[in-house]
Amino acid sequence: MCNIALPSLILAKLSAPERLGPALALVAALLFPLGYGLWDFAQRRSANFVSVIGLASVLLTGGLGLMQVDGLWFAVKEAAIPALIAACVWASQHSRRPLVRQFVYNEQVIDVARIDAALDAQPGSDNSQPAAQARFERLLRQTGQWLVGSFLFSAVLNFALARWLLQSPSGSPEFNAELAKMNLISWPVITLPSMAIMLAGLWRLLRGITQLTGLPLEAIFHARK
Repeated sequence: MCNIALPSLILAKLSAPERLGPALALVAALLFPLGYGLWDFAQRRSANFVSVIGLASVLLTGGLGLMQVDGLWFAVKEAAIPALIAACVWASQHSRRPLVRQFVYNEQVIDVARIDAALDAQPGSDNSQPAAQARFERLLRQTGQWLVGSFLFSAVLNFALARWLLQSPSGSPEFNAELAKMNLISWPVITLPSMAIMLAGLWRLLRGITQLTGLPLEAIFHARK
């Protein structure tokens, strides 16, 4: 609601000169996702990687809109955000804290301690690492590749959608209406397919964990309190 419906409604209905005007309507529309992001940060007392990127995207949209730059730069911005996330996920693959652990193998949802114990209990070894643990690390890297693919897919579609829709001069009521339309269309056209790719990678990870550990699927997750 705060990130899609309300901003789109404001851009579409309040951008006329006799109402808020294009500039004020853009600022008002962006206040909702910006305010929600800051509220979420205050509630969690921490900022995760995606939240920071999301807030940066909102601020960039506002800055580009107020500068009245060509629609091409909005398309570049729309593609750059998921492309940046994809690059960071790929770069973190062999680090101590790969981002795939934050996105899908998250301790808040998945019982990581139980899975690690089950992996360590499996017979066999691969150098200094249990064979099951080594196979799991490969599985996690492959899941990261699925994540990279989903974000790159999103980047390409974001750019194409922005170039297709943003045809009017920036700073005009018509341009704001096109931004509103892009915001609404992006959910079914971009977000859902990207989520499908990500969920396919997650399902592959969960299935691999059950095969490597012998744990049933429900035991992988933290028990509900």
